[in-house]
Amino acid sequence: MKPEKVQQSKKEAASRRHELAAAQQTATAVGENIEPSSDKLLEEVLSRENLVKALKRVQAKQGAAGIDGMTVDELPDYLRQHWPRIREQLLDASYEPAPVREVPLRKTGGGIRLLGIPTVLDRFIAHAIMQVLSPIFDPDFSEHSYGFRPKRSALQAVEQARSYVAQGHRYVVDLDLEKFFDTVNQDMLMSRLAKRIKDKRLLKLIRAYLKSGIMKDGLVSMREAGMAQGSPLSPLLSNILLDELDKELERRDHKFCRYADGTPVPA
Repeated sequence: MKPEKVQQSKKEAASRRHELAAAQQTATAVGENIEPSSDKLLEEVLSRENLVKALKRVQAKQGAAGIDGMTVDELPDYLRQHWPRIREQLLDASYEPAPVREVPLRKTGGGIRLLGIPTVLDRFIAHAIMQVLSPIFDPDFSEHSYGFRPKRSALQAVEQARSYVAQGHRYVVDLDLEKFFDTVNQDMLMSRLAKRIKDKRLLKLIRAYLKSGIMKDGLVSMREAGMAQGSPLSPLLSNILLDELDKELERRDHKFCRYADGTPVPA
């Protein structure tokens, strides 16, 4: 082969590699950098790829049944039969989440924490929503927030606290928001969400999950405040609401590490 043809072949190969890399980066961006201003976020939630991922999460976590008694193992067959109807309800904003099943859980430090167990179907849909919202909100969260975030853990929070001790801090103010999940102001939370999410159908669906009732002893009571501590959406929504607290602590130049609704502040 002549030298000029070899050189041309190398240039063409390099060009193809560059095009392939660009295409791969674009595909990654579509999945990871979701545009929050889009009014089509609900379609992203209901995309096949996102739903398959959500189903795998529900199956991996297992968990107890909700008020309808459906188990995680029964969910795939149920979806095969009923998903077209459910999807249509989600798209036309007529879907109504089922009430959660109230389960009291005794805390190690004393007292009772009330968990709300959603149906496996609602856990599946909530996971799908969370997977779309997380890439929108999480990158802007404080570096001092460790609870329920991708690639973050309680161990990292402990290591951060130890680093504060190593810096010479000897006193700690332990901030614990009492009954936080039971007292969340839903209107305030929805206002925060609406600043970043423009798909009104998705906002209405999230509001429906916040408002879903609580079943206890066969009776359903409506929820006017708070959110179900047991829903896959709740950890992310709590971080969205508490991010303002994190930013205020940073503004005041406090050292802290927040995990969920607990925030040790060294002094």
